Formats: sequence, C-alpha cells, structure tokens
Amino acid sequence: MHSLTFRHSSLLTRACSNGRTLSTLAGSTSLGCLPMTHSPVVSKLAFFNSVTGDGSKIPYYRVLDVRGVPIEGAEVPEISKQFAWRLYEHMQLLPTLDDILCSGQRQGKIPFYVLADLTYLKYGEEATVIGSAAGLADDDEVLSQYRETGVLLWRGFTLDGIMAQVFGNHEDSGKGRQIAVHYGSKQHHFHTISSPLATQISQAAGVGYALKRDPARRSKNVACAFFGEGAASEGDFHAGMLFASTLPSPTLFLARNNGFAISTPNSQQFYGDGISARGPGYGVDTVRVDGNDVLAVMNAVKEARRRCLEGRRAVLVEMMTYRVSHHSTSDDSYVYRERQEVEDIKKNDDPIRRFRLFMESRGWWNETDEEELAFRLRRDVIKAFKRAGTVKKPDLEDMFTDVYAEEPWNIKEQREELVALLKKYGQVWEPWQNELGTLKNGGKVD
Repeated sequence: MHSLTFRHSSLLTRACSNGRTLSTLAGSTSLGCLPMTHSPVVSKLAFFNSVTGDGSKIPYYRVLDVRGVPIEGAEVPEISKQFAWRLYEHMQLLPTLDDILCSGQRQGKIPFYVLADLTYLKYGEEATVIGSAAGLADDDEVLSQYRETGVLLWRGFTLDGIMAQVFGNHEDSGKGRQIAVHYGSKQHHFHTISSPLATQISQAAGVGYALKRDPARRSKNVACAFFGEGAASEGDFHAGMLFASTLPSPTLFLARNNGFAISTPNSQQFYGDGISARGPGYGVDTVRVDGNDVLAVMNAVKEARRRCLEGRRAVLVEMMTYRVSHHSTSDDSYVYRERQEVEDIKKNDDPIRRFRLFMESRGWWNETDEEELAFRLRRDVIKAFKRAGTVKKPDLEDMFTDVYAEEPWNIKEQREELVALLKKYGQVWEPWQNELGTLKNGGKVD
C-alpha cells in the first residue's frame, strides 16, 4: 500500500545525488501540514533565545532624553500647558505624600506604610504611574498593587480619602479593616488592593472578560492590571496572561520593572530579557517603554488601550524604571545594594526633573512656580494628615457587617462573646476604656 501511494504521488519525486536520496518539492504541501502551527520549515538545526531576529535585547520606547529634550524622530504628544501642569503636579504630589506619611510612621502615628511610588528618597516611579493614569480612561477598571496611589489621585480621590485609609478611621470606605495603603474606590473604578502579590493579575483577566460580555462597556473600557516584575514571577501572572489571550478579553497588563522585588534584584528573579519577552509566548501585543519618561508612558498606554479595545484582547506594557527608595518602612535597601548606585540614578535619571526641563523649554514653568507648588502640596498633605489623626475610628459594630447577607451562627456567637467582654471589662479596665474612647460610637455593640 505504501509503494502504491508513493508511485502515484504527483507532488513528490525521488532523485539520487552522491549516493543520498533527496526530496524535491513540487509544491509547499509536500512537507505536510500540521494543524497546530503555521511555522516555516527549515533544514538546518538552530536554537534561539531571543524574540528579536538578531538576538539583541528588546528596545524600549522613549520620547524625552534625560534633559527633557525630545529625541530624534520622537512623536511628542500634543498637550496643553494646563495638562502639563496637571501631570507635573501629580508627579510632585507623590513624593510629598510619601515623605510625610513615612515620617508619620516613624513617629508612631500610623502603624505601617508601603511607599506609594517608591519615592521616599525623592525620585522613583512618578512618571510610570502618572503617565499610565493619563493614558487610561477614568472609568477603566484598575486592579493594582500598592504603588498606584497616583492613579486614584489622578481620578479625583482626595487626600482626606488617602489619609482616612492609612489611619483606618470611620471615613475610610473600607471601615478600617484593611492594612495601610490598600485603597479601593468603587466610584473611581479602583478595585480594592489585596496584600498577596499577583492575585490582581488573573482577576483582571476575569474583569476584562466581564467587560467584553457587557454590551454597554465592551467597546468602551478595559481592565488594567498593575504589577511589579517580582509579581510576574508568580503563577498568577501566567494564569492571567493565558486566560486573557486564549479567551480574548480587553485586559491591559502594565508591568513596572523597577529592578527589585523587595530585596531580590532582577538577576535573581529571571534570566530572560525582562517581562516583555514573555508577551509573544502568549500571542500578546507587547511594548517596552522608558518608565521615567511620562510622555512616553502616556503614549504607550494610550496605544495599548486602543489595541485592547479594537482587538478585544490582551496587551502587555513593560515600563522600565528604578526603585530609588526602600521597599517600605520595614526595609533598608542599603543592605542589599550600594548607596552610590541609588545616588547615581537620582542624579542622572530623575523623571520629575526630566519633565520639568521639558516644561521649562516651552516656557510653561519657572522657579517661582516650583516653589509655590512645593509649598502648596506640602501644606495640603500635612493638613489632611493632621485632620485624619483627629477623626474617630469606625464603629465596633463594623467588625461584624458587610460580609454576609445573613449573619451566620459563628459570627453571631463572636458578637455575643464580645458584648459579654465589654460589659465585664469595658468600663473598669483602663486600656479598654482608652481604646473604646477612640471609636465613633464609644464601642457599643448591639
């Protein structure tokens, strides 16, 4: 049967050359067709370890050089003076906020603080966060980590709202039940932050899929997941990418590659070319951008968002920056990196200074403006900080609410136990008396 098939084939002839049997092709189908690949066939064995054709590293997109001058061939977005001021003000607000809240933690006024944009030493990821916020629509769904406070502020979340969450007072929408810097706002389409790294990545793929199924939003909004390159080492990253690419959904993955996952440098996290190299493996459009260039980030995120909506599928953006500050108020980064390395970055590649120089070159900013802004921002943050410290803590009753539609037996049992303890010790034990006095309703539980 085999010889019969071979004899009558019109596509394949056999010839002998130097004692070897060769195949000559009468058509491309001579090589067969595997249904799971469209790859071309080659006869030379070759391994590869790069997504670029020449084996080089993936380039990153930039608009402004470190002096704030547009680089040759760059497309500078058309922005007004007022919009530039808004970008710059929010970039400056982040280190001001970090500075005061870190000082408050050191003074024992708040228990813990994860730096909003890693800017305690003044410069870090301001362009990454604010540029991304400017490139999104205000009603896009954001699932973030701890560093995206700037997205909330850009959307109109107030300093009083920030302080209420950090202090855990009764004005906090989470009623004081979350660790500091775990913000959430339904009004601002900002999903409440979870402590475990990377959980938001796969969740964002689900949110994106829900948007795709909603006739009112499927061509209007994207789900956006922010995460660091350290979180991309978690399994949730791969689950989220696989979900959003295989079951296509308008999900925008924004990776902040700042060089460190707490105390672990990139070199100990992965051997490949950053996070961008992983995108093509999932069939996802990918771009790497200079995360210290606010205009480049804004351009990249806008285009990524457009692709998400038009293709209704995932897009990956890797934003290259550097973590100038310590990881949190519990970290001393000089244990695992040289102080001089940090100082060199601060001196040579500061995202705030880069954009300020751009504004100055257009006559939009001067030293007087700088001084007035710095004074106003610090005054406003300190005012909100002091106010939050005087606001009562949430009702003790809130410990038992907002979780179940109908209170289960174990919660009821815990409530009754607490009521009994309050009756026994609440008015006679001084530590409890003092603590109950800080609560909105004085510690009453019905």
